[in-house]
Amino acid sequence: QVQLVESGGGLVQAGGSLRLSCAASGNIFSINAMGWYRQAPGKQRELVAAITSGSSTNYADSVKGRFTISRDNAKNTGYLQMNSLKPEDTAVYFCNAHIVWRRNNLQGSSAYWGQGTQVTVSS
Repeated sequence: QVQLVESGGGLVQAGGSLRLSCAASGNIFSINAMGWYRQAPGKQRELVAAITSGSSTNYADSVKGRFTISRDNAKNTGYLQMNSLKPEDTAVYFCNAHIVWRRNNLQGSSAYWGQGTQVTVSS
């Protein structure tokens, strides 16, 4: 069983910062790409940032220069540092990871989602 657990969300004033964490646990052999998505009320879920196993990154235009995605492979954890937050960044943020799992003599891969963490930016 593989789980992703996000943390670090909260309420912050415009211009402030938050750091989200996404910790993966379970029968993990390796983690390929990791990404952060967000979903605001009444809107579709959108990709915010992604990072490959080789630490190549890409960002949505709306967050470039303000958000930084990173990962600690030894801890099976991903991060999203969010600076200069704006009210339009308010959303539930979800972590996604493509994980290769291994259990007994079986191995497979799948995409997993965390439960989401609320980020609210007040003006």
